[in-house]
Amino acid sequence: MPTSDNKIISAHNGNSETEVVDSEWVASGKLGTRDAVLKFRTNILNSDISATSEIQDSNSDNNAADSKNPVSGSSTTPQLFDGRGRSNSIVTKSAKESAESEDTEADLNESGDFQCDSEYSNHEADEGNIDLPYSRTMPAHVLKITYKFMQTETRLIRKIFNRHGLTEVQKDENFSILWTGVHIKPDILRNLAPYQRVNHFPRSYELTRKDRLYKNIVHLQHLHGFRSFDFVPQSYMLPKELKELASAHNKQKGPWIVKPAASSRGRGIYIVNAPDQIDMDEPVIVSRYIVDTLCIDGHKCDIRIYVLVTSFDPLVIYIYEEGLVRLATVKYDRREAHLWNPCMHLCNYSINKYHMDYIKPNDDTEEDIGHKWTLSALLRHLRVQGHNVPQLMANIEDLIIKSILACSQTVIAACRMFVPSGNNCFELYGFDILVDNSLKPWLLEVNLSPSMGVDSGLDTRVKACLLTDLLTCVGIPAFSTSTRDTFDKKWTRFRSINFGKRTSSADSGNKRPSVSGSQNLHPLTTEEQRIVRNACMQNARRGGFVRIFPAEDTMQRYGHYLDTTTGIPLSTSVAPGQNLCPMVLPHNYNQVLFDNLYGKNAVNKGAKEGNSAKQRYAQYERALANSTRIVFCKKNIEKSEELCKNLRAEILSYINSGSELTQLQARQTFSRYLEAVLHRLTKEPRDFHEKLILKFLNRIGGAFKTPVLFKNPENAKVVNKARSAMVAKLLSDFLEQYIRDTEAYIDSFEYYNMIPTKLYNDFLNHALESDLEHVLALITCLTGLMPYLYNRYGLSVPPTPPIPSGQYGFLRALPAMVARGTGSREFHKCESYLRIEKANASGKCDKLPYIAANKKRK
Repeated sequence: MPTSDNKIISAHNGNSETEVVDSEWVASGKLGTRDAVLKFRTNILNSDISATSEIQDSNSDNNAADSKNPVSGSSTTPQLFDGRGRSNSIVTKSAKESAESEDTEADLNESGDFQCDSEYSNHEADEGNIDLPYSRTMPAHVLKITYKFMQTETRLIRKIFNRHGLTEVQKDENFSILWTGVHIKPDILRNLAPYQRVNHFPRSYELTRKDRLYKNIVHLQHLHGFRSFDFVPQSYMLPKELKELASAHNKQKGPWIVKPAASSRGRGIYIVNAPDQIDMDEPVIVSRYIVDTLCIDGHKCDIRIYVLVTSFDPLVIYIYEEGLVRLATVKYDRREAHLWNPCMHLCNYSINKYHMDYIKPNDDTEEDIGHKWTLSALLRHLRVQGHNVPQLMANIEDLIIKSILACSQTVIAACRMFVPSGNNCFELYGFDILVDNSLKPWLLEVNLSPSMGVDSGLDTRVKACLLTDLLTCVGIPAFSTSTRDTFDKKWTRFRSINFGKRTSSADSGNKRPSVSGSQNLHPLTTEEQRIVRNACMQNARRGGFVRIFPAEDTMQRYGHYLDTTTGIPLSTSVAPGQNLCPMVLPHNYNQVLFDNLYGKNAVNKGAKEGNSAKQRYAQYERALANSTRIVFCKKNIEKSEELCKNLRAEILSYINSGSELTQLQARQTFSRYLEAVLHRLTKEPRDFHEKLILKFLNRIGGAFKTPVLFKNPENAKVVNKARSAMVAKLLSDFLEQYIRDTEAYIDSFEYYNMIPTKLYNDFLNHALESDLEHVLALITCLTGLMPYLYNRYGLSVPPTPPIPSGQYGFLRALPAMVARGTGSREFHKCESYLRIEKANASGKCDKLPYIAANKKRK
């Protein structure tokens, strides 16, 4: 008896009108077939799309490879283009209604820069979570395809999934795609079914950690020569290589840039003139600072390139056709007196956005205005100036390929150990590249999970196209629930039976003829057929991605870096006769794939793919076609002075009558207060308040250290915009960690002497900085406790300092609330609090211990 899902699929296949819908949202096969995958598009993300869909015969999508080509010709039927030149089948509102809706949308950053960056603050208000009528008719919703998030920013990705009909997983439910911002545990990888996708490969840190990346590239420099891998600045890992650094500095003086081995968003980076100025408290990597850098209108810039790897064996690499160019806010000056200024020498958006002179490109059609450009705009700018743009992009492609080759051996070994299917994993890397004044690219770092934040119209436009093309290229199988259940059962049985056979079959010596160094004329095995078929279907769905490996000249340029038997990139020296992976049957998937795409096999079949360097370089320079604006509607709370005054009076009445804030409520109040302080500092910098914040962060310890620029007394005295931006950046980093720690606290029920949760949440939503400050000061003075910084039963809690009366009194007392070196030990402890909450829920604890402790203290 057919299931409901199968009935729907058969209905889809039997209706010609519905087949048109399926062709719009399903690729590589008809709905219900084994090869069918979901198709993602940006047109459905527009908030002006009506709930009514109209079927249109759209043939413009057949040329998805030319995704930057604008569609020519006029049509009597209103069509919406998805930002990459492809028409859509959704009817839009009239131009007048669209303009009115855009005018009513609030600017994303009106409520403060910190809230825009931090989607953990309130992603429930995202428009993407709304159950729209047309989402229920999408194939993903019909097939009950699910997604899962783990420790990652989800604002744009959540909207894409929800608008395409995917739903978030519930407890004990399998996902079709897992999107995480951290490394995936081996247990999750081992239990993946063939239809499941995850956005990380195991051991990706070999490429994304600065120390591991440099070490892997140095290995290849020793094996294949320094000139072939001369794209990373001279670097040393401290404190291990301090003597080598001192020797290099004595030979050639010059500034050095210091970076933590594992950090992101410009945290902990500073520039020094000599090695004796480096802080040795933690492992760092020190690189020679590139002084002669490419500048745009006098501003230093770097490039963010988005790189997609869908497989490591065989190696398949794509570059997205559009990237982002980030400009420093302050004009570049190479003199020693300005080395302290991070807004001049660092291009990270997370630092420069707090500078008062930073210009944000809110109009998505302005690609070369402000302090953030698109890659295509930069390339056109360089071509006008007479530079050799194709050679620059050729060097960038070479840099990316060689960087991935340097870590492939370790990742392949981990994939064979943990990943059951070749299609389970994919990875989107963010390559940060600096170009010097001779147009030579230098690799700065590789980001594991590049930011998908959408703080401007340009960000939204580029990243929405990037993510939709990525999800389509990777391919989420359009399987029904019954098919997925069948896969789960069969795949579990297959793993349990065949896991132990891998070793025995590999050790038995059954080897197929070697395919290294020559064209493969042997019949393809089942696995090789799958690899070639998947590569062809992926390339057909690539959208705006450009495949750079394999390409027509791959074996000519990079074949000598690959092992002649296995095709695995060599990053360590191998003795004659030694096998890199002795437990796996020898094969050369890289050679097999190349032969069937560009070699004699492809020529004989007449299926040779066109992927010349000239075609790739032309695609990089073309601008994205104009698209309608994608708006993220946040829940706007109108703050009424009268309502705020009443809520404040009610909260103060509770506190004066003996009620106390729970630790969760206290931490939420403190985080909202610091958010208000941060917003005020970015708009109205005050020297005295900046020094108070710095003193507080310095005392709290941990990763929040006073930057090197403030260790120079002369720099600390200077009141300027760059220093204000740096203080705001430090406070923002502290807030991010603080809010994440606060998520571990829960109030499972309302107990006696507790302020009602709903009332207090209403107060937090409407409170101003002065209201929050008054509540924090009152609860501190009445109870003598500081639950927003310490657990109430902590052993090293300092005495509560007196809080001055008047405006900003709490801020003035804030540094004294932290005893130097003690805050970091108590700051992250929440297990005991959760244990007490659990005891209260079970009725085993009638009185909270912190109340008794408070009476004892009094």
